[in-house]
Amino acid sequence: MGMVIGIDVGGSTTKIIGVNEEGIKHPMMVRAADPITSLFGAFGKYIYDNGINLEDIEKVMLTGVGSAYVDQPLYGLPTAHTDEFLANGLGAHYALQLKDLIVVSMGTGTSFVKVEGDNICHIGGIGIGGGTILGLSRLLLRTHDIHQVVEMAKKGVIENIDLQIKDICNAALPGLPLDATASTFGKANTNSSMEDVAAGIIHMVLQSIGQSVILAALNSSIRDFVLIGNLAKLPQCREIFPIMEEMYQCRFHIPEYAEYRTALGAALAYAGKLCFQ
Repeated sequence: MGMVIGIDVGGSTTKIIGVNEEGIKHPMMVRAADPITSLFGAFGKYIYDNGINLEDIEKVMLTGVGSAYVDQPLYGLPTAHTDEFLANGLGAHYALQLKDLIVVSMGTGTSFVKVEGDNICHIGGIGIGGGTILGLSRLLLRTHDIHQVVEMAKKGVIENIDLQIKDICNAALPGLPLDATASTFGKANTNSSMEDVAAGIIHMVLQSIGQSVILAALNSSIRDFVLIGNLAKLPQCREIFPIMEEMYQCRFHIPEYAEYRTALGAALAYAGKLCFQ
């Protein structure tokens, strides 16, 4: 089999990854003002930077909200579209020794995809994600630079923003340690530092996502949740999700190339012949 290129086309960001018999090749991300510019820029840069000949590419697989704008061959290569939720499931499951799981795709908002054996099913989601962090940061921090927000949050103290169990009770409640969140932003005031506010925003979004997928899994035996998307790379994930693992007896996994897993799933869909021409 020649190389299969998987491309996840967002509104302004395109993620691209190659797959062949040797495995994953050269993941790359490109930003542009619109999905078409982003797509063609990403693909051109990808093949140029990696010295890939067009004749070595067997198929180009597209997914993501921006892929709807593409209805013709890409640089003369055969293309096909695949469902984004299917791509999430296939990509998240790749190389993980898990049979059943829920994929938590953390993008602008967050979607949940259940994987049980070979069955992949979208089960819902929440309108909280990276878009929430950026929107609240514009309002409260006067910036939409996610890197700046993350660095500010590292210096913040979450106990100065969130109301915790220990603030309202002198003993731990069943299943709730004293440092569990009772109310996000429950202690915020007009004197709160920008760093504390940044920490509060990121903690609120990540906690909401984690707690939501735990609730989504209550009627199943699934206790493994795979985090993919750009937010999975936030350093705060390494602090927040282990706390929820201990509280709720579950497991959150952040796989290698987490931000590229949807693009990877698009390529794998072709390998499994699960694409939509």
